[in-house]
Amino acid sequence: MRIEEMIAAVQGVLGVTVDGKAGPQTWGAIYGRLVARKIDGAQPSAAISPVDERSEKLIATLLPELRPMARALVQKAAGAGITIRVISGLRSYEEQAALYAQGRTAPGTIVTNARAGYSNHNFGIAFDVGVFEGNRYLPESPKYKAVGVLGQDLGLEWGGNWKTIVDQPHFQLRPTWALDLSESQMLAELRSRKDLRKAVYA
Repeated sequence: MRIEEMIAAVQGVLGVTVDGKAGPQTWGAIYGRLVARKIDGAQPSAAISPVDERSEKLIATLLPELRPMARALVQKAAGAGITIRVISGLRSYEEQAALYAQGRTAPGTIVTNARAGYSNHNFGIAFDVGVFEGNRYLPESPKYKAVGVLGQDLGLEWGGNWKTIVDQPHFQLRPTWALDLSESQMLAELRSRKDLRKAVYA
């Protein structure tokens, strides 16, 4: 039996999302089953210690299901000797439209090809990280690939694997209902759910 199959079997028994990735939700459920208690009144997966203040401000804009995974990625990277910070979280449609206009109808250079409603950031399921050396931000570094591996181990989808636009700082948590959908199909459903005020991960 492959390790992913073993993890998936454990997830099925624990009643958490079955994806074969041992992320914070899975480890939290294992801890809860073995120790049978909450941590500071919270479920174990949600009780991961806060990270740096800058990251926490942006992590707070994400959906609750993604927050512990963002914290876990910052901590896992630190454990591997890489300092990262969350530098982008939720964006409103208005913020996305302004970003899309940059380099087109507004001053600046083009930084995104996603119009309002066509970015996973618009739904609180995505975040971007930056690699730092001390206080110096590194927009390009081979360390992004190492962080990408760590994020995938947690069960996050990494923009570094995308075929059309490679986005190494980008991570997102794809809902289980979207696992077999294309990116455009998922975004269409996300827009619909937002309009209907329906939960993203339901």
